[in-house]
Amino acid sequence: MGNDATGEAPPTRATLSEVAALAKVSVATVSKVLNGRTGVSDDTRGRIEALLDERNYNRRLSAQSTAPLIEVLCFEIDSPFGGAAIVGIERVAREHGIGMVVTGSEESHLPGPDWVDGVLRRQPLGIILVAALLPEKDKARLRSRAIPIVMIDPYGAPATDAPSIGSADWNGAFLATQHLIGLGHERIAIVTGPDSMMASTARLSGYRAALDAAGIPVRREYIRPGKFHRDDGLTEARDLLSSSEPPTAIFASSDLQALGVYEAARTLGLRVPDDLSVVGYDDLSIAQWAGPPLTTVRVPLAEMAEQATHLVTRLRDEPELAFSRIELATSLVVRESTAPPRV
Repeated sequence: MGNDATGEAPPTRATLSEVAALAKVSVATVSKVLNGRTGVSDDTRGRIEALLDERNYNRRLSAQSTAPLIEVLCFEIDSPFGGAAIVGIERVAREHGIGMVVTGSEESHLPGPDWVDGVLRRQPLGIILVAALLPEKDKARLRSRAIPIVMIDPYGAPATDAPSIGSADWNGAFLATQHLIGLGHERIAIVTGPDSMMASTARLSGYRAALDAAGIPVRREYIRPGKFHRDDGLTEARDLLSSSEPPTAIFASSDLQALGVYEAARTLGLRVPDDLSVVGYDDLSIAQWAGPPLTTVRVPLAEMAEQATHLVTRLRDEPELAFSRIELATSLVVRESTAPPRV
């Protein structure tokens, strides 16, 4: 009884009392660590966490002890991108009768030092990271309590230990650049995002690939760094458009950057799209309100958020589900900010 197909007994999980004995502390102290409570020194907490991991302690919280909450850690919570993701998560959570606790990450994309302790006290159904990061030690603490993590548009390369929901950024950038080439543009610049973000590098790669496919040389001076913010578009476009050979089109890696490009063109007396074609990325609601309405790449952000929320609820009940990366399709939305270049 209890043996697997090989005849060997499956590995046993340590009990609280066993972990307490090994750590030379009381069961109450181990319980404090498990539940993220204060009153335990950093050294003792670290020793207990290491033992929990080493001894294969993986407590499955019962439905009674798990709060009907989803924790959301969101980078730039006040941005249109962050807001759209939160709306998508909330829609599905509400349908399931689940509440939300939303926290903004710090500039480093990391949570504050006490964030995980608060999560452990609340014992949520799961966690959704929106362009945010978690240190490995925090992930280990959450895994030991069987709290699933799902990432939306992850910062850096997707982790192998947590599923991520993203979009086809390479293809989106290829379509955007190909659209400009099809209109007759050859001097096409790009304002990128942070090079540590997978979305940024994929968009730059798609831009390069479209130019290569058309036999148009990639000009280093036309590739400008940014952080997906409006000020990036304003600063970089102003410099590009004041150069001796300015681009006739600019592909901005976010709609916010594109609005900055619009402002740069306006201050220099240029008209969009008569003098400069502009393409954005994301298709946020602001894109259709811009003057002129912005041609952009639609990222299915609401669908990404909804899928992440459904996945969190499934992983709680089915922790063995095998997911790594789910990519949703992007598409080009052509509006009025692009036109053939002046001859």
